[in-house]
Amino acid sequence: MRPGTTTIWVIALGTLLASGQTLHAEDPKQIVQQAVNAELAANHNDNSHWRYVKREGVGNTSIVVETENGAITRRVQENGKPASAAALKTDDERVQKFIHDPALQQKQKRDGENDEKSATELLNLLPTAFVWKVESETPETVTLSFQPDPNFSPPDMEARVMGKMAGTLVVDKAQRRIHTMKGALTEEVTIGFGFLARMKKGGTFDVERRQIAPGVWQITETHVHIEGRALFFKTIGQQEDEVKSSFSPVPPGTTLQQAVGMLKEGAGDMK
Repeated sequence: MRPGTTTIWVIALGTLLASGQTLHAEDPKQIVQQAVNAELAANHNDNSHWRYVKREGVGNTSIVVETENGAITRRVQENGKPASAAALKTDDERVQKFIHDPALQQKQKRDGENDEKSATELLNLLPTAFVWKVESETPETVTLSFQPDPNFSPPDMEARVMGKMAGTLVVDKAQRRIHTMKGALTEEVTIGFGFLARMKKGGTFDVERRQIAPGVWQITETHVHIEGRALFFKTIGQQEDEVKSSFSPVPPGTTLQQAVGMLKEGAGDMK
């Protein structure tokens, strides 16, 4: 499933090597630029794949296995209860269709590449889209606040929404990696005088990231709650609460057929 506009740029907070530079608390924009550089470099160099548990706010839990040829998913719980036989049958049929259909695999790959391209473009805008200020530091992290920069000229709709956010960013000092980013829409965002789209003021997002292996960071929590209207008053809303855990590496060269077995490993223990 492709993420929505807000999630796409949020997902932008996702990968890079340490730059080897020193963080200077008196220069908040430099801290952000170093973190952006680190995330982009990590994204370029990380070819790892993972098996993990994904929990959604409605009580659904799934196992996800990533491979070089795509990712497959199988439910474990529905609405907090063990997944029904019918649900498991549906998932198994969907997985089998995917692993035997190169067109579906290519579509998933294209969708992922498009999302990554959008995420990279938005991540590159972080230093200039906001006015940054260092709020606090610990030996491990530095916390910065951000407010919309009135001089920022967004190049597209996604950047326009992002540029109206305000909140905080936590950066890991040792690796220059983005640890946490959270905030809210500071004002209503309208497109086409509100006829095409209207995003309500006060919508919030919260993204948490953790190091799951040396030098490898992943988004472990995503909470997005934004409402509005689009396309002549059709109600829209992005309500996402997702937690990822229990990461384990998928060996290089793992086939989709082999990944099917990994989907079912330990699933019974979670019911």
